[in-house]
Amino acid sequence: MASLLRKVELFYDVLSPYSWLCFEVLCRYQKIWKINLHLRPTYIAGIMKSSGNKPPALLPLKGKYMLMDLEYLREFYQVPIQVPKDFFSVILEKGSITAMRFLTAINMENPEMLEKASRELWMRVWSRNEDITEPQSILAAAKKAGLSEEQAKGLLEKCSTDKVKNSLKETTDVAFNYGAFGLPTVVVHVDNKSHMLFGSDRMELLAHLLESWKSSGKTKSKVTDNGPGCSG
Repeated sequence: MASLLRKVELFYDVLSPYSWLCFEVLCRYQKIWKINLHLRPTYIAGIMKSSGNKPPALLPLKGKYMLMDLEYLREFYQVPIQVPKDFFSVILEKGSITAMRFLTAINMENPEMLEKASRELWMRVWSRNEDITEPQSILAAAKKAGLSEEQAKGLLEKCSTDKVKNSLKETTDVAFNYGAFGLPTVVVHVDNKSHMLFGSDRMELLAHLLESWKSSGKTKSKVTDNGPGCSG
């Protein structure tokens, strides 16, 4: 019998819109799938550097497809994604190091606030075309997430400490060691085994690994030597 609480780790960066989609699906389904969800703030630029990968937008055709893809996914997942007006500046120049250090500090000091704070930072950069790099921007997101001004300022100050910097780097290294080459990366631990999945479009496979995927017998298809066939 499967464990009632299977551990699922989500490695994410708020600079990644696909991470936001994956985040929302896992938050919505964690009780239904009976998973113990661990949110792991990760630095996407560090993953890209370690793996030798590059942002999809650097390839013109991938970038064009990404914009169209996000429009479809916004409607499908009901997540209010809007591409930032100054897309390349936001993604390639401004980055997310301060935001991810801030979320790391929250995870260390106030983990119960991590989900709301992460969502607010995504809302700023990927829905309202707002900044996530300046201190006042971080504090505004923290306030909207429900952190007090005193808590938020204290956490922001800790972003410059070696403890927080090293923690973010360690989490990024953990993701890379699992095989991450981009974000979101999901690691599901079931039956004493770990399975790494990349991207927001692997939720059916995740559900399958968790034995939570429900499929009607009349539509369930199996491929045999004679080709695909339908049961029922």
